[in-house]
Amino acid sequence: MSDKKVSRPCHHCRSRSASAPADTSKIHYEKFWLYRHCSSLQQRDRQAQKAGQLFSGLLAVNVVFLGSAFISSMIFNKVAITLADVWILLSILKVLCLFWILYYLLGTSQQPHAVLYRDSHAGAIWIRGSVLLFGSCSILLNVFQIGYSTILIHCKSRVEIVFPTIGILFICTQAYFLWHHSKDCIQVQHNFTRCGLMLTIATNLLLWLLAVTNDTLHMEIESQLREVEERFAGKAPSSHPRNDTTLCTCPNTTICKVFQKGYILLYPFNTEYCLVCCSVLYVMWKNVGRRISHHHTPHVKPKFKLQGVVFGPLLGTSAVIIGACVFMMYQIQATSLVPSPQVFVIYYSYYIVLLPLMSVGAMIGTIIHALEKKEFDTLKNPTRSLDVVLLMGAALGQIGMSYFSIVALVATDPRDLLNSLSLSYSVLLIFQSITQNVFVIDGLHRQRTPPAKEEDTKEEQNREAYSQRRMSVLELGQEIRKASLSYIQTYSDLSWKRRALREISFFLVLCNIILWIMPTFGAHPLFENGMERSFYGYSTWFVIVNFGLPLGVFYRMHSVGGLLEVYVTA
Repeated sequence: MSDKKVSRPCHHCRSRSASAPADTSKIHYEKFWLYRHCSSLQQRDRQAQKAGQLFSGLLAVNVVFLGSAFISSMIFNKVAITLADVWILLSILKVLCLFWILYYLLGTSQQPHAVLYRDSHAGAIWIRGSVLLFGSCSILLNVFQIGYSTILIHCKSRVEIVFPTIGILFICTQAYFLWHHSKDCIQVQHNFTRCGLMLTIATNLLLWLLAVTNDTLHMEIESQLREVEERFAGKAPSSHPRNDTTLCTCPNTTICKVFQKGYILLYPFNTEYCLVCCSVLYVMWKNVGRRISHHHTPHVKPKFKLQGVVFGPLLGTSAVIIGACVFMMYQIQATSLVPSPQVFVIYYSYYIVLLPLMSVGAMIGTIIHALEKKEFDTLKNPTRSLDVVLLMGAALGQIGMSYFSIVALVATDPRDLLNSLSLSYSVLLIFQSITQNVFVIDGLHRQRTPPAKEEDTKEEQNREAYSQRRMSVLELGQEIRKASLSYIQTYSDLSWKRRALREISFFLVLCNIILWIMPTFGAHPLFENGMERSFYGYSTWFVIVNFGLPLGVFYRMHSVGGLLEVYVTA
């Protein structure tokens, strides 16, 4: 009887922390009918995990190919497959994803021992904040689309109202799901969870692909670009109907114009939302069935502190302020009645000054990494692996656009002032992206620097001493002076390598923030200058830019997270 009691798992022991070493009584080993004859339990679990990933991946591939076939047919044969047909398919996929997410929230995650482990590296606060920010903008975008379609209901399909309504429900549910469960390492219903995650990833990818190739939006923006061209020429804006779809135009009412302009302005946020959600969902898919050992869980998690940096914040803040002024000037001039070409000169000049500074800083940081004696962190980390892939993949967007622009500019007239500035901008952008990727990826693979215990102990003692006594006006001045001396002492105590890495990382963080803000909120000179558009043709160049620009914005946003990680670990 005593042996049976010892071997039987204790019910009260099941509530232990997920970071503790795994108890075999809690582990739900994966099973798959192909590997039911494996002699070893661990080997059967490993093979079943690989089979589950394979079959869920095949599900996603088939869904993506089906949706891509619909979207491609809509582009090349608009009579047989219309935009409404694509929306119906995506609505069905959204509803399926909604049912699965609700089942996960109410069923799977509520089971005993469903979430024994949580990945501390997954679902960083900045990326979950991005989900909420871009999700809110996407909801507002769908509201504008509903309002715009309601006003033009006499010439638009009812699907154009139903599709964004389902989209609002899908965005809200998915954002809640990712905010609360992005760190889960689910231990039950492995294959069903993997298939649900992959279906959701495929749906987001198809939504992103549709956003890149949506002809209706292309024609709306094309009409606005023609207005800009006519303003350059000093002509009054006129209409250029291309086909029957352009006859369904917005009436001369303020509310309709607001819906149309807001829809076009918020459109890039929807593509960013789809990309961010795909990255978070992929990490969750990799973490299904993952069992994190005790040594994987960090005992002391480094915190962000603005100590030990002086020049980085000063230079970065200067870059942000100047960039904000350039952005506002560009927006005012681009929307004026007669835009001045000088605004493009100022815009490109700002980039030509800033990008070399960022490249030099990244190269210096890479050299310092090479001089350091830190060991590489070789532990398995799906989040870090995904960060590297996303940095490399997202950089291809702006690198690809830059190469297309270089070919067009060299083949036409590179000696023109505006063309030469645009050419320099494209070359420097390629170089800066490469150097920054090398610096960030090298920094992400370095082991964390242990915090200085003596400094932390002194700070705690000082805080306790300060709280125990009452400060008069004179004592307050002394405390301020001591705090300043403490900051200077902390700055001098850091080794020059760590100090330089922190300065460079913080400078690059602020620079990437302003380079994220400018294209996100409407500064698109590649649309307005007309050089590349006239070389490649409107349709081709618009698809290139609409494909590369969201990736470039996503790259800047993702670089901020990677650089903050490098700053914290320095």
